Amino acid sequence: MMLEFLNPPFMQRALIAAVLVGITAPAIGIYLVQRRQALMGDGIGHVAMTGVGLGFLLSTNPVWMATLVAVAGSVVMELIRWYGRTRGDIALAMLFYGGMAGGVMLINLSDTGSNANLTSFLFGSLSTVSEEDVTAIVVLAAFVVLVTVGLRRQLFAVSQDEEFARVTGLPVRVLNLLVAVTAAVTVTVAMRVVGLLLVSALMVVPVAAAQQISKSFKVTFVLAVVIGTAVTLAGTVTSYYQDVPPGATIVLLAIAAFVVLTALATPLARRRARGRENEADRCTLEVPAARPASDDVRV
Repeated sequence: MMLEFLNPPFMQRALIAAVLVGITAPAIGIYLVQRRQALMGDGIGHVAMTGVGLGFLLSTNPVWMATLVAVAGSVVMELIRWYGRTRGDIALAMLFYGGMAGGVMLINLSDTGSNANLTSFLFGSLSTVSEEDVTAIVVLAAFVVLVTVGLRRQLFAVSQDEEFARVTGLPVRVLNLLVAVTAAVTVTVAMRVVGLLLVSALMVVPVAAAQQISKSFKVTFVLAVVIGTAVTLAGTVTSYYQDVPPGATIVLLAIAAFVVLTALATPLARRRARGRENEADRCTLEVPAARPASDDVRV
């Protein structure tokens, strides 16, 4: 049967999670790309690892604990960006590496943690997505969609030009914090399917692919979500049949989509450029010659 992958309960849960990841990662990623913070998701993923370790150590759901720690880490990252000045990059480096090291240490100190658990969170795993995880992912994904769609005009304004947004009366710092927190939530939504080390790629690559064929923010947003959903579903199904890591498969498919769209966009861009040049030449030829000044003009 062609749809036999829908029969196992773990695949049903994984596919639900994959769809939500495919929607939420590009939805917040487009704002990070506009803000030139494409690697922010990678840093938050390192910090979220401490939350995963705490979840195992305290015998609580790692997704919720990772969410709390990732949100706290994203707030600290924004504060460092505001006040860090020249030492900000060093503080961020310590935060990222400390988060990853702390997560590895806490998982190994817990009674239920293991290297297998660590690998599944770092690179994603289909079989580990539980019903409790799906519930958490649905709730968190709803928050991400509500923010990224409901406040798209405000977030776009802040992402494009903070000074202009401040002049227009927008609460720039609050919106910046909201972007950071939403990115942190997205990381924890995606970590079961894509993995903490690869989630940043799913935030950025579908957006970059969509930008190859669209210059409009609205169209780019929609295309990025479509590409993200397509590659997460395709990667999840491929992982089931070929027994390969889902996170790596999804990211490679996203990069393949970027390459294909880039190849298609190049000749289209050249054709449009030639069309604009021909139109400019036509307009130049159609401009009437200037008439000589009349001697009857009165000054």
